[in-house]
Amino acid sequence: MPVQALSPDFAVTGQIAAQDAAAIAQAGFRSIVCNRPDGEGGPAQPPFQAIEQAAAQAGLQARYLPVVAGQITAADGAALARLLLELPAPVLAYCRSGARSTTLWQLAQAQQ
Repeated sequence: MPVQALSPDFAVTGQIAAQDAAAIAQAGFRSIVCNRPDGEGGPAQPPFQAIEQAAAQAGLQARYLPVVAGQITAADGAALARLLLELPAPVLAYCRSGARSTTLWQLAQAQQ
């Protein structure tokens, strides 16, 4: 899974699987944020609950902040900004391709 660092404390990637949680923790991340609504990718997309359970087993925090592509708002960016204040860094956010997570991060940064 290709990871793109947007800052020293925040990176984005495309859809992850539950079995990726251990590798994410080994890569040094301490938190995961899911920006993809459950069911968006059909039955092949793992539900957030499975990711959250695997993350907990790997010692990671996990939060669910789903947004719909093309419908991201400033309020969504503010919600990510709040999460980033509470979660241990570095944080890895994911969606289908990483683009929504990048947009959310940019909105969160604009509010600081």
